[in-house]
Amino acid sequence: MAAKYELKKRKNYNMAWNLIVWIILAFVCSFLFTLAIKRIALRLGVVDSPDNVRKIHKEPVPLLGGTAIFITMAIFIIGFLLFSESLTGGEITKTHYLGFLLGGIALVAGGYFDDRYNLKPQFSILFPITASLVIIFFGIEVDKLTNPFGGIVYLKSWQSDILVFIWLMIVMYTTKFLDGLDGLSGGVSGIGAFMIMLLSSTAAYFQPDVALLSALSIGAIAGFLVLNFHPAKIFLGEGGSTFVGFLLGSLAIISGGKLAIALVVLALPLFDTAWVILRRMFVEKRLPVIGDRKHLHHRLLDIGFLQKQIVLSYYFVAASLGLLTLFLQSRQKLVLFGASILLLVIAALFIVFVGAQHDESKQKGKPKA
Repeated sequence: MAAKYELKKRKNYNMAWNLIVWIILAFVCSFLFTLAIKRIALRLGVVDSPDNVRKIHKEPVPLLGGTAIFITMAIFIIGFLLFSESLTGGEITKTHYLGFLLGGIALVAGGYFDDRYNLKPQFSILFPITASLVIIFFGIEVDKLTNPFGGIVYLKSWQSDILVFIWLMIVMYTTKFLDGLDGLSGGVSGIGAFMIMLLSSTAAYFQPDVALLSALSIGAIAGFLVLNFHPAKIFLGEGGSTFVGFLLGSLAIISGGKLAIALVVLALPLFDTAWVILRRMFVEKRLPVIGDRKHLHHRLLDIGFLQKQIVLSYYFVAASLGLLTLFLQSRQKLVLFGASILLLVIAALFIVFVGAQHDESKQKGKPKA
């Protein structure tokens, strides 16, 4: 019995070190590609110029940073598929990876045109739709869900397709809307990938292929974040802000329907996304995909918080909720998600109230004409 325990302990130890090595390799690769993409974007003139409204940076900043994350993922995935079976040891097939890579190409290519020519929202949404449909066509699905009240819910093929499409669109637009402060969207997405890696490394959910893919995702995002954290030297761009959501959403699906952990990690940005969409549609009577400066992170900036404070607070919330989820059962995860949303509603109302008071005091302080 002791020998068996020691063998298991040694395997876990070796796996942990392997994951760390691949995180470091992906990190270095992504960092180097980010440096190269930064120079290319500057040469092509694909930059984000400040407007003192939504775009609060002082100088033009190159876009297309998400391309470095995608290229890194593509190189490692293709390399593993050609020379190893480490990424296909479980239920993930080469066909699934092909769908993921083609979907990523759609997002990155579409993002380039969006960043270069500033496409209208009704056109830019076509690229996330295409990516979602491509990955569904190549067989990525959710065949069952754990019922938080007991049992398993089995899904038919068409039900799975609808769920995957809606899920990916929600996560992609959540990370897109979240990309308003330096390092925010990429960092939260990386934390989500880290939680999936931890869960996939446990005995109860042991999936070494998913853990390895998550490790590569963590390294690829972290390598980009070195140049994206405040003050950012490069931005994700439209393609990148949706690709990190596509990456996290796909990880949650291919890991056996671990949507709950991604939901909880994204609780704060998901709440903000829902709040913003409902306000734009029903209060302001306009398309929800047209941006503004009324996201939660913008409101926190307006009442005096610093960018780094806000971003690190988002990281803390995502990591704390994610770690809690690792130790909870399905019903408890649902309760945690519901409690998180309730607390976020209260916090958001408080922030809106404080922001209104702040705006009112600024107006009173202005000299009369």
